[in-house]
Amino acid sequence: MKRIRMVILSLWYYEDSWLRSFARSLLMVLGFLFLGCAAALAFGGFFVILLCKNYQDFFQETFLSLPGWLAVVAALVLLPTGILALSISTKGSRYQQGAFMHLLLILLCLQVSSAVLAQLYSIQMASDLKNTMGHLFYRYNGTHSQAPGSSAVDVVQQRLQCCGVQNYTDWLKTASTSWHLLAENARVPESCCKEKYSVCRGELHQLEQLFQEGCLRKLEDQLHFTVLYLFCCYAMLIVIELLAGACNGILMRHQPFHDLRILDSSTF
Repeated sequence: MKRIRMVILSLWYYEDSWLRSFARSLLMVLGFLFLGCAAALAFGGFFVILLCKNYQDFFQETFLSLPGWLAVVAALVLLPTGILALSISTKGSRYQQGAFMHLLLILLCLQVSSAVLAQLYSIQMASDLKNTMGHLFYRYNGTHSQAPGSSAVDVVQQRLQCCGVQNYTDWLKTASTSWHLLAENARVPESCCKEKYSVCRGELHQLEQLFQEGCLRKLEDQLHFTVLYLFCCYAMLIVIELLAGACNGILMRHQPFHDLRILDSSTF
């Protein structure tokens, strides 16, 4: 019986040692993944912020960039999280392991908040964007007009390489043609012209020189891509965080609280 007990204990110690070694190796890999995800999440956050800034005339909500800022904050928190993961994988103290767990909780809160806000704002923007864009296109006064709405329309058509709300034929509707009624030929704004045609004047008999797709669809596609990108980053991060928390928990289970002896009653 004694020999059997010794064999069982030796197998248990071997398995325990293998588990700790595996946890350390996996935590090191996850530490590098945290640093990579920080760069990816920062890119997504800044993309949301720039999208809201570049097309602020079409977005009525003033807090649309909040999910982007939360993503940037989460990316900044990921940097010390990744560094701690690499440090703990070599030889970490209880303080580092505890701080690592707290950072994982903070990251989880930031990710959930940003994901919920991004989803809510994307639904709201999708419903408001068509009305806002249609209103600005309706008030358009010409390519060289100084009106804020007109310049916003020209900017969005040039950046997205589009023309009109749904397509270029929107400019032919009676409600939208007051700015070019004096022209001899029906035409669209010069911002609908492709850059390689320097002599383009927006005349409809030269459709090959014009962008023909609508701006609404393209802007909605950018919005949906941004939200999907953030969700993919968050989904991958949650998996990495769960694995990192499990690895850190394994290491904490086998490391006694040497640093907390000050709490013993004999020291008081």
